[in-house]
Amino acid sequence: MALGIAGIFIVLIALIVLWVVVSIPVYIAARVVTSERPRKASFGQAMGATLGGAIVYAIVLVGASFFLSFLLGPAAVILALLLAVIAWLAVYRSVFGVGWLGALGIAILAAIVLIIINVILVALLGVQLPSFFHPF
Repeated sequence: MALGIAGIFIVLIALIVLWVVVSIPVYIAARVVTSERPRKASFGQAMGATLGGAIVYAIVLVGASFFLSFLLGPAAVILALLLAVIAWLAVYRSVFGVGWLGALGIAILAAIVLIIINVILVALLGVQLPSFFHPF
């Protein structure tokens, strides 16, 4: 099934909209965590952290799974997942200028806000974010 130009355009627009929507919880969480700082987090930083974090996460997960599988076998996936999460936190740490606990706080708070946004979207519009963005 081939996508035409219009289909590719629609997919790109949908991905951009999804990227913006998923960046909102990160922005809110980063504003809360960096509220004491003179230079608070911006929405552009949140979008960059969301995109950069996802890319770094995927690269580390695939790379670590591949290279560690020779040493650890199937258990490599668990270690690769842990390394990928740490890499994503490192992106948050770098982008928002916070420590490791601040990055973890942003990630946890963003997950909570994302669940709340999803509940609101379902209640108001009857649509929800794809299930891989939230645990429920």
